[in-house]
Amino acid sequence: MTKKIGIITDTNACLDYFDHDYDIPVLRSMIHLGEEEYLDHIELTAEQFYEKIKADSSLFPRTSQPPTEKMRETYLAMKEKGYTDLIFITISSHMSGIYGAAQIASENIPDLHVHVFDSKSVAFPQAKMVLTAAELARNNQPLNKILKTLEHIRDHNHIYFAVETLVYLVKNGRLSQAKGFMASMLKIKPLLHISKAGQVENVEKIRTFKKAVDRVIEMFLEETEGKNIEPFICHAHNETTKTYIETKLREARPDINAIFTMPLTPAVGAHAGPGAIGLGYYIKPS
Repeated sequence: MTKKIGIITDTNACLDYFDHDYDIPVLRSMIHLGEEEYLDHIELTAEQFYEKIKADSSLFPRTSQPPTEKMRETYLAMKEKGYTDLIFITISSHMSGIYGAAQIASENIPDLHVHVFDSKSVAFPQAKMVLTAAELARNNQPLNKILKTLEHIRDHNHIYFAVETLVYLVKNGRLSQAKGFMASMLKIKPLLHISKAGQVENVEKIRTFKKAVDRVIEMFLEETEGKNIEPFICHAHNETTKTYIETKLREARPDINAIFTMPLTPAVGAHAGPGAIGLGYYIKPS
């Protein structure tokens, strides 16, 4: 029997901010702001989200992942379309429970094989995996080739980022309380990254946001020297810093023709906090 492979992802890939024509269901998180709740991007876009929390600092955002039942419904809907295999590319399992829930939801569905793939990342790298998998599936590439390609992307990307405040990462459980408390006391603006294991980790302790951003640029340039890369910038409503980074990169590397830029969707921005900015790269196959 010929396989028909479908691709699914979650809201943390920020796929809504990419132009594409693939059939990719997005399992969406709920954004909680005070007494109100919104479905990510559908009921609250990135721009609306950052405007709300900027206008009212008492609105501390929280998120809840898509329910397991919704995941199962999505699997069954894809099966009805004739898909025999699904690849669900999730946010890092260290950042969310979506990966585990996706596996539970896939149990006992006859004639449908669900492969839950841990991106060990978020935002652009996750979206890169999703869109690449969709293109390969469209071209009738076999499942094992698609999964191998996803592993390559997962193992050849890196994101550094700087945040204006650690409050969001700490309160939403993405950074330890102890590290967050000490950094707040010392007014540190740490340089963070997503490790190969898919965890948010502190790289260096820096005193100001501007210096943290400059160090992010410096480390990016050091790591990508002589490599064939796709660079990207992800930001939480921080056009000024985004433009600053673009300018600095083009001054240092005139050979960089395109830098993909994207907003962090509310589900991701709720954890990074307003003003956060990430700079990263994917190393293309040689």
